[in-house]
Amino acid sequence: MVTLPFPNRNFMQMCWVVPDLRAAIDSWVRAAGVGPFFWFDGVPCTDGRYRGRPAEFPAVTAAIAYAGDLQIELVCQDDDEPSIFSELVPRGRSGLHHAGLVCRDYETERDTYIEAGATLAFEGVIGTSRTCWLDTSPTLGFMIELLEPSATRDAGFAAMRKAADIWDGTDPIVGLS
Repeated sequence: MVTLPFPNRNFMQMCWVVPDLRAAIDSWVRAAGVGPFFWFDGVPCTDGRYRGRPAEFPAVTAAIAYAGDLQIELVCQDDDEPSIFSELVPRGRSGLHHAGLVCRDYETERDTYIEAGATLAFEGVIGTSRTCWLDTSPTLGFMIELLEPSATRDAGFAAMRKAADIWDGTDPIVGLS
């Protein structure tokens, strides 16, 4: 029997890096009926650290939708700078980047992954709560994102989930300016 040091295995998100966000959204809508996607031009992040050094969050455009209980995130990096996204999926390519967990105890869960051999690839405050990406790619082939819960984050995710539950297939992109 294997002793599991990971008390939280409730993955709630899968994220793909894509070269063309609109095309990826269209594919999810047509092939899987997933939508609507909430479009984000950039991700507001403070106190960022990439591989242990102070850093801005990568320049990205992203979109999030729900497929049942699973959050689907699509990310397109807008430049060629080294980042948590480009180090796993080169520009112009598509690939699974990470699976996400909303933490019960952010520090304990982050430290558990590090003690198990993952490296802290990026950490910062997104919106009002801490978020990190742990590099588990040598063992899993993708990273793990840990999300600290907050009322703001919870309300945003709940609104996206509700929109998916009542979506009629029209207007597949929300928030595109």
